[in-house]
This record gives sequence, C-alpha cells and structure tokens, in this order.
Amino acid sequence: MDKYLSPTFFIDSSHPAIVAYARQHTAGATTDVQKTILLFEAVRDGFYYDPYRIDLKREAFIASNILKRERAYCIEKAIVLAAVLRAAGLPARLYFGNVKNHIATQKFREYLQTDVMVFHGSSEVFLHGEWIKLTPAFNKTLCEKLNVDPLVFNGTSDAIFQQFDRAHHQFMEYLEDYGSFADLPYALLISEFKRFYGHIPYIKNWKEEIG
Repeated sequence: MDKYLSPTFFIDSSHPAIVAYARQHTAGATTDVQKTILLFEAVRDGFYYDPYRIDLKREAFIASNILKRERAYCIEKAIVLAAVLRAAGLPARLYFGNVKNHIATQKFREYLQTDVMVFHGSSEVFLHGEWIKLTPAFNKTLCEKLNVDPLVFNGTSDAIFQQFDRAHHQFMEYLEDYGSFADLPYALLISEFKRFYGHIPYIKNWKEEIG
C-alpha cells in the first residue's frame, strides 16, 4: 500500500502546492470519507473540463503543474485528485478505460472522428477496505449544459460516470479496461492516443519523450 501513498513523478503529492491544496479543501473534515468527498468535489469543479487543449509533454501531466491551470481534461484531473488524496494521507491510484460518449457534441465528434474517449482517466481511493473509483472529469457547469447530473460520491460506492442523462437517454458506457496504476503509464497513453487519434496532426507527429 506504500506505493499508493508515496509521491511519484506525475503524482507529486509531496509538492508544497499539492499539500496546501489538500489542507485547504479538507479543513474541518474529521474522517477519511469526508476528506475524499471534499477533495473530489474540489477537483471536479475547480477545473473546467476541456478536451481540446491536449499537451503531451511529460511535465504537462505533473499534478502540481496541472494545478496552475483553470482548464483540464479527464486524465489531468484524475492525476490531481490522486495527488491531493495522497497528500491527505489516503491511498490513491489511477484507472483508465475507453468510454463511448453517446451524446458527444458534433464539434467533439468531428475533432476526434469518433465518439470514443480513449484512455478516459479516473482516480481510485482506498476506503472501507476496498478500492473505490472516482471520476472528477465533468464539472457542474458543463453537466448543466449537457443536461446531466454531476457525479456525486456518496462515501461508499463508485462515482465513475453518468450512465444516463436526465431524460434517461444513454450517456456513457465503458468499452475497454486498461486497469489501475500507481502512476501515469505515460508510454501506454501516448501509444493509445496515436492508435485512436492519429489523424490529429499534433498527436500523429508527436515524438515520445525519452526518460
């Protein structure tokens, strides 16, 4: 369990900014469940979900660097949540899967040339003797635009994605499971982005960094 409490290259949970964020947003919390709920909601709504500003540089995925931004997408937000959870003393890791978005906007479909969100990122926290999945990707204001209720963590069950919108139309479903990781599997992420999104020039021409 130590590796899920320790800082890593991407989940730099000992960075002063990460530690300060965790302390600020868990002030007054007396239980691990309360801390998790507060941190989940802080990350969910503290960054506007934006899948159009993809930066593949290694340093772009470091939690303390992401913390400086106002916008982030699912992988980045999952990394931040894992980092602040660890900073608060809670075991945390990353989880990835491919997700079909049934109500993706036309702009989004045209950009990706698919309605599959590849390597969709979530966090996992160890509570009650088990791993619980949390997806902080979609902030409240975006959910309102999509007519979807924001994900809420009830303290015991996975809060991983909205299966249906408010009109009971199917919203999202998981297609492929990559599993769980103690740190971001950077090489795998780049490989999958190139495999699915190779038509996007920035991704197609990206030369994976060494190190």
